This record gives sequence, C-alpha cells and structure tokens, in this order.
Amino acid sequence: MRLWLLLAVSFFCCLSFSVAKHPNRPLASGRRRRGKKMVRQGKMPKDSGDNGALLFIETYKGVQEPKPDYNVIPGNTGQCVFQGITMFDKTVWSPKPCVTCLCSSGEVVCDEMQCPLLQCQLKFKPIGECCPICIDSKVHEVSENSGDSPAPNDPSYGTIPHLQTQTEESLRRQKQKEEEERIRKKDTERKKRKKQKKEAERLRKQLEEQAKEEELRRLREEAEEKAAAEEMRRRMEEHRRAEEERMRRLEMEQREMLRAFEEAAERAQRGRREEEEDAEEEEMVWLRGDVFQMPSHRPTPASLPPLSAPPHTRDASQMEGVEEEEEEEEEEEEGEEEEEGVIGEKEEDEESRRITYLLPKGCTISDVIVSCENAKLTSIPALSIPELKSLNLQGNAITTIPGGAFNGIPNLEWIDLGKNKILSSGIDPQAFRNLKFLSRLYLDGNLLEVVPRGLPHTLQELKINENNVKEIQESSFRGLSSLVTLEMEGNLLSEGTVNPKAFVTTKELTYLRMGRNLFRTIPQGLPPSLQELHLENNLIEEISEGAFNQSKNLNVIMLRHNKLDETRIAPLAWINHKSLESVDLSYNKLHLVPSFLPKSLIHLGLVGNRIERIPGYVFAHMEPGLEYLYLSFNKLDGEGVEPESFFGTLNTMTELCLDHNQLTSVPAGVNEMTSLHFLRLNNNNIRHVGEDSICDPLNDEDSHLVALRLENNFIDPRKIPPSAFSCVRSYSSVVLKPQRIK
Repeated sequence: MRLWLLLAVSFFCCLSFSVAKHPNRPLASGRRRRGKKMVRQGKMPKDSGDNGALLFIETYKGVQEPKPDYNVIPGNTGQCVFQGITMFDKTVWSPKPCVTCLCSSGEVVCDEMQCPLLQCQLKFKPIGECCPICIDSKVHEVSENSGDSPAPNDPSYGTIPHLQTQTEESLRRQKQKEEEERIRKKDTERKKRKKQKKEAERLRKQLEEQAKEEELRRLREEAEEKAAAEEMRRRMEEHRRAEEERMRRLEMEQREMLRAFEEAAERAQRGRREEEEDAEEEEMVWLRGDVFQMPSHRPTPASLPPLSAPPHTRDASQMEGVEEEEEEEEEEEEGEEEEEGVIGEKEEDEESRRITYLLPKGCTISDVIVSCENAKLTSIPALSIPELKSLNLQGNAITTIPGGAFNGIPNLEWIDLGKNKILSSGIDPQAFRNLKFLSRLYLDGNLLEVVPRGLPHTLQELKINENNVKEIQESSFRGLSSLVTLEMEGNLLSEGTVNPKAFVTTKELTYLRMGRNLFRTIPQGLPPSLQELHLENNLIEEISEGAFNQSKNLNVIMLRHNKLDETRIAPLAWINHKSLESVDLSYNKLHLVPSFLPKSLIHLGLVGNRIERIPGYVFAHMEPGLEYLYLSFNKLDGEGVEPESFFGTLNTMTELCLDHNQLTSVPAGVNEMTSLHFLRLNNNNIRHVGEDSICDPLNDEDSHLVALRLENNFIDPRKIPPSAFSCVRSYSSVVLKPQRIK
C-alpha cells in the first residue's frame, strides 16, 4: 500500500512540474474505462529534455490487444492517436502490463519491460508488479529517494519494515498453503486408500457371506434330504413294526381260538351229550390257515366270496382293510383320551376352537388330520395349516384342482379326493408339485380320463380306481421313481392302450391292481420290481409264453373271474419263476388242473371252475411243494382223482378244500398227507369213510388234523370205524352233521 502511495506522489509531482513549465498546453483528455487497475513495473524512461517529467496514464491499464492501432493525426505532427484518443508528444502510457509506450514526434514506440537479474537471497514479487524485487535493494532504493531514513511524518515511513513483514507473512502463508495442500493431498490419499480398503473388506465380507449362505443352503438341503430319508425310513419301520404286530396279534388270536377249541373238546369228553357237541360245532368259527371259510352252498359267480391267501401271501387289499380298521379304532381311542385331557386344559381348547373356526362348514380337525368327508364342497378349501399331514375330501362335488390349491398346507403326506367329480382337464399340472412330502394320493370314483400330470416324485401310493381312464401313455408315470403301490381298477384299459414303456421309470413298483378293465391278454412292459399283480374281473383268454418274462420277482398273481382254460396257458409262461408262490385262477373256464404250474408255488386257487380231473403228477415238479389247494365248487367225481394226483404234496399239504364237488369217496392220498391241518370234503356224494381213508393207522405220530368237515354227504355216522379219525386232534373238530340221509 505504501508503494502505491509513493508511486502516486511521484506521478503528481511530475504532472505539476509539466503544467508549471507549459501552462498554456492542454492536458490529454479521454474517457475513463472500466478495468483492473495495473501498476507499471520497473523504472520509467526519463525525459530527454523538454518535458522533464513522465506521464503515467492509468486509464489504459489492462488493455489487451493483439496489435494496437497507432495513427498520426494529419496536420498535427508530434501528436499520436491510440484507439481514438489523442496523445501529446512525449506522452508515456502502458497499454498492457509490463509494456510501456511513448509518443515520439507523432510515432508510438512501445517497449516491453525486462526484469533485471537480482543478486539477492530474499526476493519478493509485489502484487500487480512485473518483476520481483529484493527486499534489501528496495529498502536501499527507498532510502536513496528519501535521503536519510524517513521521518515519522513521511508517507514512506514504516514502509520497509512493513514490507518485510508482509513478505515474510506472504512466504509463511505460501508455505502454510503448500503444507495444507500437502496435508490435504495426503489426507485425500489416505481417505482414498481407506475407502479402497473398506471396499475391499466389504467385498471380502460379501463373498464370505455368500460362501457361508451357499454352505448353509447346501447343509440345509442335505439336512432336508437326510430328514426326508430318515422320515421315509421311519415310516417304513413303523409300517414294518405295525405289520409284525398285526401278524403277532393274528397268531395270538389263532392260538387262543385253538386253545378254546381244545378246552371245548375237553368239556365234551367229560360227559356232554353228542347232540350238544354237534350244535356247538355248528356255531363255532371255522379255523383255517388263512382264516378262510367257504359257504355251505354254491354261490352265484357275482356273490362268490374272495379267496384269501395264507398269512404270508394274503391279498394286500384285505391286509390294508384290517390295518385301516385298526387305525380307525386307535384313532377313536386317541380321540377319547384327548377329549378327557382337554377338559382341564382351557388354552388348548381355545386354540382348537380357533383352528376349527378357520375350517369350512362340515370339516373337522384332529391333531394333524383334517376331514371334510361329505361336506358338500365344490372346490378345494383354502387352508393355512403348515403342520397338516392328512386331508380327507372324500364324497364332495369338487371338479377342479387349481395350481395353488395346497399352498397353505405344503407338508401334506396323504390326500383323499375319492368320490368327487374331478375331470382330467380340471387338474392344473402345478397342483401337486410343491407337496414335497406327499406319499399317498387317492383319486377313486372321479371322472378322470388320463393319469394326472405333475405328480411329486415322493409319491408311494396312487389310487385311480373307478374312473374313465382309457389310456396309459409312456409319460404317465414319468418321475414317479418312488411309487410302490398303483391301483387302476374299474377303468377302460386294455392291452392295446397301455404303452409298454409306461412303467420304465417306476423302479420301486411292487403292487399293481388293474382289475375290472378290458384286458384280453396280460399287459406288456410290467416292471421287474413287481411282486403282486391283480388282474381279476377282466376278459383274459390267454397267457403267452413271454407274458411275465420281465417280472421275475412276482410273488402273487390274481387272475380270478377271467376266461382262461388250460389249453391257452403257455407251458413256459411261469414254470421257472423262483419267487411265484401264489396263483389264483378261480372262476375261469378250466376243465383240468393246469400243468406246468410254477415250481415255487405254495398257494393255488382253482375255486369255481369246471375241473373234472386232477392229472397224476401235476404237482410233482414243485419245490418244496404245494401247501394250500382250493378246488371247491368244481365237478370232481370218483374217477377225477387218481392215486398219483397229489404226488409231490404229501409232506407239504397244509390245507385242502375239495368241498362242493361230486366225490363219492375220500380221495386217495389224503391219508398220506402228514402235514395236513384243514380238510374240507363237505357237500359231496361221499357214502363211506374207511378206517384208513383219512388217517393212516400205521402212523404213530401225533395227531395233525385240526379241523375236518364232512357234512352234507351220504355218510351214516354209526358206520364210521372208531379209528377213522385217529389223526384228528379233537373229535369236536370233526363236523359230520347234517347228512343227506334219512
């Protein structure tokens, strides 16, 4: 600031000197322009003579032109024109910073200021100056201009120390700015590195979390699969234990009834009259190895009783019925216990009522079972009970199954949709896909024409009985690798509408029911895993040689109520099957006991045919030998049984039914059957029972016959030898009355 004052004082002194020397000379005039004030740096050129002063025009500071326009005023030599402004001769101005111009004899001469080379350590460039200056030289120059050191009243007093202080302050500020800039850059770099580190850490954590989530998901899936497998094993184990328990109970019941038989016999031996014994015998339940009781008269084909298998080969439907009855009894007992326990538990009662309110009218809930049987429903009820395991919708008017019908009950294991009006077109392909635990699905008694699509792979039991299914396509059972039981009775299937490749994917299928259809031959493509095949009530006329070639594990074949005769059964159709133990050919058109029966056969049903003869050695090839033979309701007479007819069964036959035939005597070979427990010869034309007809008097072994029926023949009980029934365990087990003699 003080430098500006010095320059201004110098300018006014020069101007006053010039005016005093030339009082009549007008001053240069011009308009003052806006712009940044500039200070000419360096020393001003000295006047050579006339003017003796310098003229500094601040008005033109800051003017930036690439090439100034200089003119000489015509007729006025010695004056110059600069951008329309007249300059007197010897006038000095600065059009640009660090540029000095002079009007000399009408010409403009400009000179750019050159900065001198300074020989000092401390340099400083004042604001607005062109060249830097030395602080010492500046002090010296100011001192020279003022003579000695300035006085306190001099305007330049205090300028030098202040200038030094200002310079130091400027340098300090500059260093401070540089230091701040360096620190700022360092902070910025540090923040940037920190941010990058945080970003890297975040990405690392994100990757670790993703890896953890993936690992957790994998572990969860493995746990779910393991839990599902464990649940499957548990259910199978429970089913096995239940079956063992049921068999144990049946065995105990049989033993109890046998014991009751023995006690009744003992009471009879103590003096009960024979008539009372006969009356009691008529009321007793007839015991057999498979709990089978034949009717006392020949029934019509429509009312013929089903043939029961022995305990180890019994019809699975009968076993299932017994299981269902037992389950119902257990459920009723559990329900009574729950009702007694709920009386004192108000919270559970309120919860139960709350859940009941969510059910449609006519539906009930018990534990994890919801029953809407015969509730007049027209659609699948919208339920939201994730714990639900079983849903019974039997006997309603449901026509469709939409895609999200079971979204609220994803843990279902059993669904019964029997006796509704469901159409094939009304089942959405996605309806059952989300049921990951569904193992049993019943669709009996609907209007289905094809097997539903999109069934879950966990399905083990599928029932589509009593529908209108006309075709089984190659893809009908695709994905059902866990299917064990399939029932399709009462449909419109035939051998031409069942694709031979339909059962390729059903590698666990063991139980197949296709009765009451339109088959004329055995359907092709049966799976190798099949153990039980039920084709009763069809139109089968022939069993070809390759009918069972793929199904080497067959154990039971049911062919009741068909149109087979012995000439249409190929010799090699099943003779070499090592697992086939039970064959039922009842109610066909057989005239002879078929030859080439399976070697492993144990149970043979031939009830209700037209059999007139049992050929000799027809059972001789069987190993270990036939145990159960049912020939009731045939046309066997006195010549129909040969002495060799039962060869091969004498040590194995356990139950022999020859009732309701035309036999005139006890068949030869019966007395040699050492393992025979049940013998039925009732409703024949037998007139005499010899001493060795039924029991071998030379056999000293214990009695083996448990029950013997001879009623409705022409036998006179008074003419029976005393030792005729010596092999019978108890006389009370021999049924002789009534007879058809007067």
